[in-house]
Amino acid sequence: MRTWQETVPAPSEFGNALIGAPEGSDMVCDLRLESVHDGILVSGDVTITLEGQCSRCLDPITDQMVVEVQELFLFDAPSEVPEDDDEADEMYEVQDETIDLEPMLRDAAITKLPFQPVCREDCEGLCAQCGVRLDENPGHRHEVLDPRWSALEGLFDADDDTTREER
Repeated sequence: MRTWQETVPAPSEFGNALIGAPEGSDMVCDLRLESVHDGILVSGDVTITLEGQCSRCLDPITDQMVVEVQELFLFDAPSEVPEDDDEADEMYEVQDETIDLEPMLRDAAITKLPFQPVCREDCEGLCAQCGVRLDENPGHRHEVLDPRWSALEGLFDADDDTTREER
């Protein structure tokens, strides 16, 4: 067993549309590498610094995420794997006595990122009609009229006497 503690730079496009690790930012790896019968078992924690924006108010977000990993890198991965085998995508292998941690880290970390990150759980976001920050204007409202009633809009604007004579 060998422990490996290293800070590595984050690869490009390590995240989703709203949040992720900026390219080159620090990813702190605290991993154990164990030689087992079939390959090398990699387990431990990776601490990733995240940057993005709130999905409700678009404010910047900075956070840290700790991802637990445990994967087996096979010495002799099967050369032919049936196409319908779902586990084939999850296999990692030792190539030329080295292992590439990036695919494992992508699989472990990106799937745990929130699709709609928020700056605070109680963030109200922005008004969908005008973009006003709802946190700063809690009573903000718009009168929403059903467009199906628009033909009747001017009916009661006329003088009441005129309306009676037309009846």
